[in-house]
Amino acid sequence: MNKIRTLTTVLLSSALLAGAWAARPQQASGDEVTIKVVAQRFHYTPEEITVKKGQAVVLAITSLDFVHGFKVPELGIRADLPPGKVTEVRFTPQKAGKFDFLCDNFCGSGHEEMSGRIVVVD
Repeated sequence: MNKIRTLTTVLLSSALLAGAWAARPQQASGDEVTIKVVAQRFHYTPEEITVKKGQAVVLAITSLDFVHGFKVPELGIRADLPPGKVTEVRFTPQKAGKFDFLCDNFCGSGHEEMSGRIVVVD
């Protein structure tokens, strides 16, 4: 029982650290910005991502527990997220606005709540 409690504590701590790390955009070579995102039942971290219109963006998404999906219908983005691997989603937003993203691989009883938003600013 103690091992389970320790493992749970380690996993929760890792998820919290990953979330803090994910929320910080990182400038890559050229004008491309990389944003780390973590997918875990039943949420994404961060839940809101802000990018600039015309800015090349890479979402480096890691699933911690399941083959989640990542879909942004209005931006034509769709990817599967195998657990333990980084999936890179590249796009350059051409219009400002708010665009919802969601998990489109059923992942359990909280699946409907697994969503977030990309905010594109001028």
